[in-house]
Amino acid sequence: MNSADQGLARAFAGPSNPSRIGVESAVRAIEECGNLALRETGLERSAISAVGAGIAGTAKPEMKESLTHALQKSFAGASIIVLTDLEAGLAAAGEGPAIILVVMGTGSAAFGRNAEGEIVRAGGYGPASSDQGSAYDIGRRAIAAAIRERVGESDSALGRQILEQLRCTEWPVVQHRARTIPDEIFPPLFPVVAGAADAGDAVAQEILVQAAQDLASLIADVAERLHLRESEFLLAKIGGTVGRSRFFDAQMDAALKQVVPRAQVGKLRVSPAEAAALLAKASDGA
Repeated sequence: MNSADQGLARAFAGPSNPSRIGVESAVRAIEECGNLALRETGLERSAISAVGAGIAGTAKPEMKESLTHALQKSFAGASIIVLTDLEAGLAAAGEGPAIILVVMGTGSAAFGRNAEGEIVRAGGYGPASSDQGSAYDIGRRAIAAAIRERVGESDSALGRQILEQLRCTEWPVVQHRARTIPDEIFPPLFPVVAGAADAGDAVAQEILVQAAQDLASLIADVAERLHLRESEFLLAKIGGTVGRSRFFDAQMDAALKQVVPRAQVGKLRVSPAEAAALLAKASDGA
């Protein structure tokens, strides 16, 4: 984004939740994303005057401070502002009428705000107790299904793709890594499942149908508590799994119509990333 608030490039990188993968890995992902955007524009890192990071897992003040400090080292001289994904999403929505945001990424959550300004949240507490329908959950289900679908020593098409993605040849190794470093195993499998579902794989499609229903349940919970189930409001989908699979997107839209039939599924005023960048620019006076 330049000084006139015009977006110059958009890039995608891997998971960046520091509470799940650590601050160092989160910063590497943010750096990777920044480098891809800089490469597209032909600019050097020294040209960056402000960095806005809307990142899940930064609600605790000490985590926000740690990530801010680490980003200051990576982007020397730049003004740094770190927001939670909730803060970035609501900033992107701006002031106005009722809205519900569903976060569909490494984790999952739904956040809502009604016309009176009341804010309600469902999910987003990590894989031990929530994150249903997330990339983590989808990857976990995919591995379980692939192992279940094995016939003798033969793997299903989805199973072979999973092994290839993880660069493994043996399922016991996959299972061990899933127990010890789950965030490096489960979320990266979402593109595999998404691609397989789009290609017609029945097992992958079943996994994504369930994920869509689980995410819709989070939205229904928020809508119920905000008294929006039968009201018109903006519903926006944000996160790394949005727009990555035609099949998944269609299943999400169908599930949403079942639980919040009068919701208007649409886009935010700007993306959460753009909202974070704008806030960072404003704090820098740029």
